Amino acid sequence: MTEKDKMLKGVYYDSRDSELIKMYHKARKLLKKYNNIDSELVVQREQILAELLEFKGNGVWIESPFFCDYGENISIGENTFVNTNCMFLDNNKITIGKNGLIAPYVQIYTASHPLKASERIIGKGIGSRYLTSTKPVNIGDNVWIGGNSVIFPGVTIGHNVTIGAGSVVTKSLPDNVLAFGNPCKIRSEL
Repeated sequence: MTEKDKMLKGVYYDSRDSELIKMYHKARKLLKKYNNIDSELVVQREQILAELLEFKGNGVWIESPFFCDYGENISIGENTFVNTNCMFLDNNKITIGKNGLIAPYVQIYTASHPLKASERIIGKGIGSRYLTSTKPVNIGDNVWIGGNSVIFPGVTIGHNVTIGAGSVVTKSLPDNVLAFGNPCKIRSEL
């Protein structure tokens, strides 16, 4: 099993594996192009996103700057808007449905590490490695995520959900709810 296979299966893997580093560098080159291209060059922006992402539905708009680890693990449904300065750490699959609104500075994480340093760090000094595992994140259709929110690994957000700004989403949310806070909690049904 390759380190990429391990990463996507959610078992501990070496994030400095040569295949993963190659994917990382490819994403960095595409992100540099995307984040520096004139906003009026819509066709070229679309082409870069199509090369970067696993899937991009029609009408997806991502404001720059945008940041991710690999890009190829991100799928975004049609007509979804991702605002400026979002960070998607796609060490596992990030799936976002259609008609989403993702506000500025939203962070979506799929990677995690052991809590105890003695279990997290392998080796000493230069060349040390850190155990990493992953869980996918799934976001339904018609979801609005407020600015500066953080979505944790393994979270599933249902359809028609609104998440208030500044929320830290540590647990999955069902369809049709308003949720906010740190930690994010359901406040009402919609």
